[in-house]
Amino acid sequence: MITLIAAAAENNALGKDNAMLWHLPDDFKRFKEITTGHHIIMGRKTFESFPKPLPNRTHVIITRQKGYTQEGCIVVDSMENAIAACPKEEDIFIIGGGEIYNLGMPFADIIELTRVHESFEADAFFPEINRNEWELISEEYHPADEKHKVDFSFQTFTRK
Repeated sequence: MITLIAAAAENNALGKDNAMLWHLPDDFKRFKEITTGHHIIMGRKTFESFPKPLPNRTHVIITRQKGYTQEGCIVVDSMENAIAACPKEEDIFIIGGGEIYNLGMPFADIIELTRVHESFEADAFFPEINRNEWELISEEYHPADEKHKVDFSFQTFTRK
């Protein structure tokens, strides 16, 4: 199974200047629970936005930069090669950014989306979810609180 996992605003905003636009500890916790122990596919800019590689995950980085290497990571030049670099019998997670989500959408079986219930100015966006192709199978609403400045919902979509 190939899963896109993201947090996107109502206007599909993901981030700006290679940084996230919100701080949602429950989203980070869910991301860690879902992706730990798996291969995660990301673009080079997303990888470089991390202070260090995410623990207990195999990083597959897609880049057009020739000769790009990162110790302990798999570096490839396309989504097809990224998927091919992952074990066939294991779940794979595509974690961003915007261009990588666009490339991964045709391959995805599931979308795990944290929908942030606000709109933001951004330079990276999650692709539009075509409701003719995707079915929302679960949704869990979380109101803003002392740790979360905005309302959000955990949504799971499966391909129809």
